[in-house]
Amino acid sequence: MSLARPTTKLPPGANRILFVKNLNYQITGDDLYELFGRYGSIRQIRLGNEQKTKGTAFVVFDDVMDAKNALDHLNGFHMQERYIVVLYHMPAKQDAAAAKAELARREEELAALKQKHDIKDDD
Repeated sequence: MSLARPTTKLPPGANRILFVKNLNYQITGDDLYELFGRYGSIRQIRLGNEQKTKGTAFVVFDDVMDAKNALDHLNGFHMQERYIVVLYHMPAKQDAAAAKAELARREEELAALKQKHDIKDDD
């Protein structure tokens, strides 16, 4: 009899990289290692250090299930007088593809509405 590993469904877009925002500006990498490290082995943490990226960090886990577990438990966690927001990192390529698909869908909708209401484009 073989023991099957329990399969836990991962949400779409789930990956090993978490994006954390609304962090206290005084937070350190060690603070984040201590908190997120409770959920599994961490490969890397990068704190935002520029004006636009202050208060944000990327936390890279070795395992996607650990990342999911951390996200499930830490989104909305109160840390250093802030409620942190934890999301899956969406690579720019995915964002661009999703945005392109959304634009195409909206353009099709617009064309269908114009046809339905007999609206002509002014050329």
